[in-house]
Amino acid sequence: MAKGTHDYEANPRNDAVLIDVNGTLFPRAQASVSVFDSGFMLGDGVWEGLRVHKGRIAFLNAHLDRLFEGAKAIAMDIGLSRDALVHRLYACLQGNGIGADSSGVHIRLMVTRGIRSTPYQDPRVVISPATIVIIPEYKAVLPSTVEQGITLFTVHVRRGDPAVQDPKLNSHSKLNCITACIQATQAGADEGLMLDPHGFVATCNSTHFFIVRKGEVWTSTGDYCLGGITRANVIKLCQDHDIPIREKNFSLTDVYGADEAFVTGTFAGVVPVRTVDGRILTEGRGPMVARLQGLYQQLIAADVAA
Repeated sequence: MAKGTHDYEANPRNDAVLIDVNGTLFPRAQASVSVFDSGFMLGDGVWEGLRVHKGRIAFLNAHLDRLFEGAKAIAMDIGLSRDALVHRLYACLQGNGIGADSSGVHIRLMVTRGIRSTPYQDPRVVISPATIVIIPEYKAVLPSTVEQGITLFTVHVRRGDPAVQDPKLNSHSKLNCITACIQATQAGADEGLMLDPHGFVATCNSTHFFIVRKGEVWTSTGDYCLGGITRANVIKLCQDHDIPIREKNFSLTDVYGADEAFVTGTFAGVVPVRTVDGRILTEGRGPMVARLQGLYQQLIAADVAA
């Protein structure tokens, strides 16, 4: 039984993975950043999770758009062009022997503002270029995750108002989501379902949330959640294949009465939700989830082929 969307099969090859820190490959045990690094000290940075299929990084342009837009929003200079960053990503894969026959590889790309001269939040004390870390790992999604699905628990932690900390920023500051995850875990669920400041369903602590009602797929307005790459792909798949899709406000009552529910994310793709707050929706994946899983796999194959 799955414990969460990011569970994976242990792979001994990860012990020998080389990690890129500012353009240099280090063995896993030797890869490090300074205690004065902005990300370690203050969560000051942006990041992306990427999946490798047949040696290619899926939906890379969309991920780089989000990364560079997030860096621009917080006035952070990444210090590399898009092309240079793409080159560094693939050089890291090559350095780890991850080639055209490789799939099931996950990359965490992290960019922080750099090293500070002293523990202080003002970016004017930064004394180095941005810190860029690339961690590739062999992480195959558990079959039980995509077949049997996960359980959700609605947490008290809300998605914040954009005027406080915009949830559209994929920043290193994830404490809001971490506290939601902790509450869900302590309640015996796999992930936390989070509401927006008005009490409508927003998203999960690490994935995006959808329900299926009478043949329609519903998801939130997106006002209080990260601009998800997989979320956007699934919405587009629905539009392209005549599946009614609605981005709207809906409540937990709508969720409890849904025919199916699922979550989306870069790591596991489309994952069914069995229960929400103890309400059983499906025993595994329903017909809509099964269809969208198939369409999503076709989309990945087309993207990496191009």
